[in-house]
Amino acid sequence: MVRRVASQVHKQVSRLMKGNAIKDEPAWYRAVLANPPLPLPAKAPPARSAYDQHNKDNKGKLRPYDPKPLPIYYLEDDIRRQFFRDHPFEAFRPVTLVERSVIGENREGLVSGKEWIRLRQRGRNPSPEDAVQFALNLHVHHDIPLTYAYARAVAQFRALRSEHHIASSVSLMEADFFGAVFEPSETAHAFEKEIRSLDTWERRAEMDEGAIAARKRWRAITSPNTEVLEWTKGQEYVRLWKDGITPQYSPALTEPVAAQRTRMTASAASTLVKQ
Repeated sequence: MVRRVASQVHKQVSRLMKGNAIKDEPAWYRAVLANPPLPLPAKAPPARSAYDQHNKDNKGKLRPYDPKPLPIYYLEDDIRRQFFRDHPFEAFRPVTLVERSVIGENREGLVSGKEWIRLRQRGRNPSPEDAVQFALNLHVHHDIPLTYAYARAVAQFRALRSEHHIASSVSLMEADFFGAVFEPSETAHAFEKEIRSLDTWERRAEMDEGAIAARKRWRAITSPNTEVLEWTKGQEYVRLWKDGITPQYSPALTEPVAAQRTRMTASAASTLVKQ
């Protein structure tokens, strides 16, 4: 039997007795009908907390809805913008994107925070990004005004770049003096490929002329037949075959073009002499 609420059990038994599903009347049936159970009160909803209550007082204080995202601002963007404004040629310096396997402040052996007091601690050939991060580090961790921090970072960056440039120039001069041979650069390699490509143009004309002559040598050039022929239904072909006359299908051009031109020039000259 389906589970019922306790106050509805006697009603369910009455329906089952009318349908002859229960033959014998239960002993408690008359007592329950005489004293029916009280109906259950309606289930009251749970009280809502103050967090769930709708606050009507803050309607006027809400900010109007704006679908545009809030601006994202980083202080290093201003430093980087000013740095490349003062050093525009640093933007044209070639940089590989796979120099470092780890990006950010978690690189192994990277000095930062209070310990970073000189730009040289990041290497003798710093990048523009190192100078920007050094200026930001001085401003944040050493409480130096941004103007003085930027001036100090730029001064150390220029000094290190000058040292690296002088050392590279002297090393190149020493290697050249001692007879070192360097491989050609990518620019020189591109010029060499262009020169080799231009040299092939001179040989291409000779190769094209020989190919044209070879193609014309095996091309069938037939002269139009001017005589009037009559259709013999193959009888003329059979007659020539019986007489042992073999037809000639060889092309008219059987020698190179150059020899043919020479022969045509000689024939033209002889014609002019006769005239």
